[in-house]
Amino acid sequence: MNRNNEPRLFVTEDGLNVALTFVLVCSLFLLWGFLNGMIDVMDKHFQNELGLSKAQSAWVQFAHYLGYFLMAIPAGWLAVKLGYKGGIITGLMIVALGGFWFIPATRINAMVHTGSVSPTMAFVAFLVGVCVIATGLTFLETIANPYTTVLGNPRFAATRINLAQSCNGVGWPLGPIVGGMFFYGTDTAGHSTGSQTLYIPYVTSAVVVLVLAGLFYLARVPDVRAHDEYHMDEAGPGHSTSIWSHPHFSLAVAAQFFYVAAQAGIFSFFINYMTSEVPAIPAAWADAVARVSSHAGILQSWLTGWFRTTDAGTLAMSDKGAANLASLAFLFFVAGRFSGANLLRRFKAHRLLALYAAMNVIMCLVVFGKLGWISVAAVFLSYFFMSIMFPTIFALGIFGLGPRAKRASSFIVMAIMGGALLPKVMGFAADRWDMSRAFIVPMACFAFVAFYGLRWARFSRAQSLHEGAVAGQ
Repeated sequence: MNRNNEPRLFVTEDGLNVALTFVLVCSLFLLWGFLNGMIDVMDKHFQNELGLSKAQSAWVQFAHYLGYFLMAIPAGWLAVKLGYKGGIITGLMIVALGGFWFIPATRINAMVHTGSVSPTMAFVAFLVGVCVIATGLTFLETIANPYTTVLGNPRFAATRINLAQSCNGVGWPLGPIVGGMFFYGTDTAGHSTGSQTLYIPYVTSAVVVLVLAGLFYLARVPDVRAHDEYHMDEAGPGHSTSIWSHPHFSLAVAAQFFYVAAQAGIFSFFINYMTSEVPAIPAAWADAVARVSSHAGILQSWLTGWFRTTDAGTLAMSDKGAANLASLAFLFFVAGRFSGANLLRRFKAHRLLALYAAMNVIMCLVVFGKLGWISVAAVFLSYFFMSIMFPTIFALGIFGLGPRAKRASSFIVMAIMGGALLPKVMGFAADRWDMSRAFIVPMACFAFVAFYGLRWARFSRAQSLHEGAVAGQ
């Protein structure tokens, strides 16, 4: 075969090079990774400031994923009406609106100290901002995820969406770092300043989002048509006309529901796990961090305050230290995304998904077993094995649906609602028993994802995404 005729990652079958468009779309993944990363360290802040239980603080996740549930279908409909470009700009404007809402929410929260506003009302004010931002992110995810699969040769659809989601993974570790600085900051007297400064990263993000909206308005964003492997737009006997009649899609919705449920539970209770389940910290570790901190210059404020002394006189992880560790965990996530994107060019996507999900069943079982530092390591490894799941389920679910992929993607995005419901179950289990035992919830979720990966070829009547042909058609 002539090398010039070989399929290329960012060149469509009609010869259009869309590499620059792909890079611009990747900026959206970086954006929502950062915003999601901040959400994941917010629970403990409200537990501290408002005296909420773990199950109650999970309302943060509920509000976040409620936005996805409510707007996924409208976003899919608008994606068809407005096209990729119009839908992306609409989503960005809504995200900006949600970011600016944190200014009045912070003022409402300040009124709690005067007694004119209840803590519950202040909590709800923040939840409104979280929900509005999620509404905008729904537009972006509904449009950007399927868009990456068509920005080049169909053979590399899973590779492209995983590469784009790797940018999501780059943004995600930054969220906990910034969130830790503003949510868990203290003044010179040691008093928390989180309630006063929580709005700063959100307003800054809103300004950046407006700039992105301007760039997309000026950029060339072609409306590339996806392959219709199942001839869904053809009439007559033997031809399906409903996306729901294809089990590889309908079960992808379920698989995404359970995956995001597991992800949200592990991400949102990471700080709780690290501050309550980690074995006693050796004093030598604290001394080593202190020595490094004293010579760290601008990083000194980041390195200080990682540990606290318990009532029993032992060293344990502080909230700030755990928030910083969350960034380290997300580095495992990023490593999984980039390495996974490479593996997906060599191995079948559904088999790799099944393997990674099965590994996370094992990781959750190890955490459940309370095996000390081995369990702690398993938590970090769970981030690595979660890395490829969301984009790979997405690519497998919309495989072969042609122009209906936009509508199908809205249902897969709606399945993100799993992240609103299951963390409350996990929080209830943690309140009832402890954080280690609560990992039984994501373990069950990963088991379903493994089942979907193992059976995808039968559900889709295709050998793999690489071949791009439906068996028996």
